Amino acid sequence: MTDTAAGTDWQTWQRSWDRQQEWYLPDREERFAIMLDTVEALVGPRPRVLDLACGTGSISDRTLTRFPEARCTGADLDPALLTIARGTFAGDDRVEFVSVDLRRPDWTERLPHPSYDAVLTATALHWLRADELSALYGQLAGLVREGGVFLNADHMPDAATPRLNAALHARDKARREREKAAGAQDWAQWWQVAAADPALADAVAERDRIFGSPAEDHSDGEIQAPGWHARALREAGFAEARTVWASPSDAVVAALR
Repeated sequence: MTDTAAGTDWQTWQRSWDRQQEWYLPDREERFAIMLDTVEALVGPRPRVLDLACGTGSISDRTLTRFPEARCTGADLDPALLTIARGTFAGDDRVEFVSVDLRRPDWTERLPHPSYDAVLTATALHWLRADELSALYGQLAGLVREGGVFLNADHMPDAATPRLNAALHARDKARREREKAAGAQDWAQWWQVAAADPALADAVAERDRIFGSPAEDHSDGEIQAPGWHARALREAGFAEARTVWASPSDAVVAALR
């Protein structure tokens, strides 16, 4: 870590990321809470957790706050978000972070453990195409131990209700516009600020080489309804799968191994 990075207030960057995400997802904490409720119900208060596509480690943070005896592995490809995660959790031996590309068939080999009690992910896997996500679910079925749980909180609108979707989307868009006028940062603005910080500039440049600019990030992804995810997880080898939480546009799908 450089001297500049070592002197950075990573908690401030962590809070900044949370605020930016909450601009899009005002019920973000609610979905995290139901995910951890489900983890506790199925595997207890001392889980070994894989924070998949972890970003800055938001799920790891909430997991370790709620379950102090938990152990977490954060896995992501984004070098800038991993920089924030590693800075935030420096010195905490309950959590470690690894760089992985979920599109590679051998990504699980980079993990420090062969299996996990729980694999949790939020607002990330819609970056993958349907075929890539189905393949990933198959890998996760081999990674979650028997009796363990996988939870995916993501954008999962139901195309069967177009008028409901349009009305609720319009209401949420109006909320975001009000908050934007009051100074909230969107995705692109957040990344502009990150690129201007000497502690993150190199990592953001590397990120852009991997993913393209923030405006291009979601060009290949596909969004599926909750029922699609539940079916794909069962077909991948999970014993049970269903929605355990939903908002107008998002859902949490849980799968029991």
